[in-house]
Amino acid sequence: MPGLIHGIDPEKVAVNLSRVEAEAGEGVEVLVACKYVPLEEMGALAEAGVRLVGENRQQDLAAKHERCGDAFSWDFIGNLQSRKVRQVLPLVRLVHSVASDSVLAQLGRHGTPDTEVLIEVNVAEEEGKGGVAPAELGDFIARCPVKVGGLMTMPPFTEDPEDSRRHFARLAELAAAQGLSRLSMGTSQDWPVAVEEGATIIRLGTTLFM
Repeated sequence: MPGLIHGIDPEKVAVNLSRVEAEAGEGVEVLVACKYVPLEEMGALAEAGVRLVGENRQQDLAAKHERCGDAFSWDFIGNLQSRKVRQVLPLVRLVHSVASDSVLAQLGRHGTPDTEVLIEVNVAEEEGKGGVAPAELGDFIARCPVKVGGLMTMPPFTEDPEDSRRHFARLAELAAAQGLSRLSMGTSQDWPVAVEEGATIIRLGTTLFM
């Protein structure tokens, strides 16, 4: 597991962010995944012009939001435990990882008319991996008590980004069938392929810091 990233260079991040935004084109949001960015380094991201960040853990989200909440828009991109829904919702624009009925129940209790979520889909139907199965997606969306803005997926790990193309294309098909506009897919190793297949949000980390 990677360690925390220290000594972030705002100028380097700004250059990398501008390059990715130019290559990704209009209509694609670059979300900076800050799981490995310690609290004291978040100011470097703001200095670099980062506008949208995503956090994986509720405790880290709360701490970072308290320190520099107004500097960014915040999304939650990690595995969302049902008992954390109440704490997460007031701090974020979007939750990318809704995939269980227990979370739906908590969204029903704590969601507001402004709450918007993305449904995580296990497009490859990997054994033991989180996410809604494609065949169950329509029913799951129908049970969701808050606005569903789109879909998210994490395809199986691969060294070749082209191996992920079919999974990204499948997610885009599923979103279109449900009339959903947001597609959160693509990370540092495969975001160009994700963009080609219709991503509207790409979740980047290391490629921006190196």
